[in-house]
Amino acid sequence: MGERRNYSDGFWWSNDGLRLHYRDYAGGEGKPPLICFPGLTRNARDYEALADRFAGDWRVILVEFRGRGESAFAKDPMTYVPLTYLQDVEALMSELGIARFVAVGTSLGGLVTMLLAATDGTKLAGVVLNDVGPELNPVGLARIRTYVGKAVYHPTWMHAARAVAEANADVYPGRTIEEWLRMAKRLYRVNNSGRIVLDYDMRIAEPFRVPGNETGPDMWPTIDALSGRPLLVVRGERSDILSADIADKMVARVPEAELVTVPGVGHAPTLEEPEALAGIERLLARVAA
Repeated sequence: MGERRNYSDGFWWSNDGLRLHYRDYAGGEGKPPLICFPGLTRNARDYEALADRFAGDWRVILVEFRGRGESAFAKDPMTYVPLTYLQDVEALMSELGIARFVAVGTSLGGLVTMLLAATDGTKLAGVVLNDVGPELNPVGLARIRTYVGKAVYHPTWMHAARAVAEANADVYPGRTIEEWLRMAKRLYRVNNSGRIVLDYDMRIAEPFRVPGNETGPDMWPTIDALSGRPLLVVRGERSDILSADIADKMVARVPEAELVTVPGVGHAPTLEEPEALAGIERLLARVAA
């Protein structure tokens, strides 16, 4: 069965001359688009199901940060930091002429969203922060550092799926091999040698290994900057990145905020879970009202 393709590919240029990629799903005339920002080692494919769910009613744009997917690799690996991703996103908004949008950010993508709120919150019609906050659990960061930037390859997709299952069994317990295979096809690509490899520049790990570069300065003011607009905080019940305490403090500081905890899931929810989708639907209803 051929791949369903209901989007167009778009490209834009960063300030330092990189050709960056996004997927554009049409829809939502008269409404702000949804713009989705993925996690550290992820790409636009992570949001395929969410886009299929909301495209048509809403325009949905899936961003690939530099060094991921079809976006160019950076010449300087120390540009793989949230402030540079923020500048790249601002260049995209300017290129597309988008003045206002709903931001959906998972993990790293949520940090970029929070920085957007701090620099020009008027652009944000609503925000979904998926398993990320202004304080990150050191336990989860240490776990991520054990694997990010380590080049691996597999001879078949089934080998890749089994490797993904082994690495993520605690994050997504009870998944079938078909679900692991679908996840593998989001994480990996086939290279020119026919090997199945991770779909990102291994050098994204270089700045991430420097303490403090995961987020930047004190990020709590970015949460305060989200006041006045709908905010959904999604947290995996088993998350080792966003603690329940920090999630509670986030929603307490933003009167318009809602917290949804996805049961039995670690870092990070896929946003395909019924609880997460229902929360996003409630947020979009408020945006559209």
